[in-house]
Amino acid sequence: MIKVGQFNDSFLPVMDGVVNTVKNYAYWINRKYGKSYVITPSFPKYQDNEEYDVIRYTSSFLPFRKPYRLGLPFLDNEINKKLDSIDFDILHVHCPFSSGKLALKLAQKKSIPIIATFHSKFYDDFKQVFKSDYITKKIVNRIITFFERVDYVWTVNESTKATLIDYGFKKNIEIMPNGTDFLVDFNYQDNIEYMKQNYLVYPNDLMFLFVGQHIWQKNLKLVVEVLNALKQKNLQYKMFFIGEGYAKKALEAMVEHYALTENVKFMGKITDRALLQRFFARSNLFLFPSLYDNAPIVVREAAALRTPSIVINGSNAQEGIIDGYNGFTSEEDIDKLATKIYNISQDKEKLHEVGLNAQKTISCSWENIIDKVVTRYQEIINERKKILL
Repeated sequence: MIKVGQFNDSFLPVMDGVVNTVKNYAYWINRKYGKSYVITPSFPKYQDNEEYDVIRYTSSFLPFRKPYRLGLPFLDNEINKKLDSIDFDILHVHCPFSSGKLALKLAQKKSIPIIATFHSKFYDDFKQVFKSDYITKKIVNRIITFFERVDYVWTVNESTKATLIDYGFKKNIEIMPNGTDFLVDFNYQDNIEYMKQNYLVYPNDLMFLFVGQHIWQKNLKLVVEVLNALKQKNLQYKMFFIGEGYAKKALEAMVEHYALTENVKFMGKITDRALLQRFFARSNLFLFPSLYDNAPIVVREAAALRTPSIVINGSNAQEGIIDGYNGFTSEEDIDKLATKIYNISQDKEKLHEVGLNAQKTISCSWENIIDKVVTRYQEIINERKKILL
């Protein structure tokens, strides 16, 4: 039986791609292979209710990135005692900040292997906050130093690997892809009626969707401008934004400015996975022009439910998407993107065919991914045991 610590600087009730990854790693390892622990900052008034143990340490409000928290393990007198009492076999870090440093210290103390997965474009995050290339590069260099100190480094696809190398990382990098927990076997006919009754999306309506953080790095200004251009082309559609973030109010103001409120709805954060699945399944097209994301889980979630995505040429999110076969690509341009969406929206049978191909080629269950993860964990644990003999 394997004992694994999953370390990340955020966890439920916050939900993003990395949290989703940590959640599924912990769930499937705990269910099939042994004992999982998630180690993460505390969250006010939230009560954990998972099948596996969630160990929280002291945190504080994080300016500019609500609802994320700033982890402060060095102010927590109990966290080291709790972690010392667990006989971990391996540690897996999903963030290089407070949780990552805590894990690295524990790994060195106990002489156990530690993996770190590079998930995010940290340069973009810090440039958004500090507006300075100099400061941002200094911070990214410190992040790279952290990755150089762990035993193994993983990324989620080849494009993300290239990003990490571009940041200056020179050691070996392994690829371990993301998965999805959405059901492939889904009652689509029932869902059409459900969406009509509850959200006034009628059977013949053209529906677009975005799910994710409402932050400018996701290229959401472009999405609203494209939606306005589609209205000017007299395309009838319904668009749903699902998620939260600092840019949400500004996006809502843009929608009002362009008089799109009848077409576009902001649903806020949806934590009910069954309900979120219904939105994905009903959508004809998932709009995801982000240049920020590496291997977006939401694109895989859409694919699992036969909904093709449209992404930007050359983006990390494009990896694995073949235009017109299992998704669509476009230049990062209002007119070109709007024209592409308008043209493909005229043929719903083609959209359905591309969605089916997406389901076959892009979607993979988290259970299957974690089978591969644990196989690699065991190899790493065995390698460490040989070294210690």
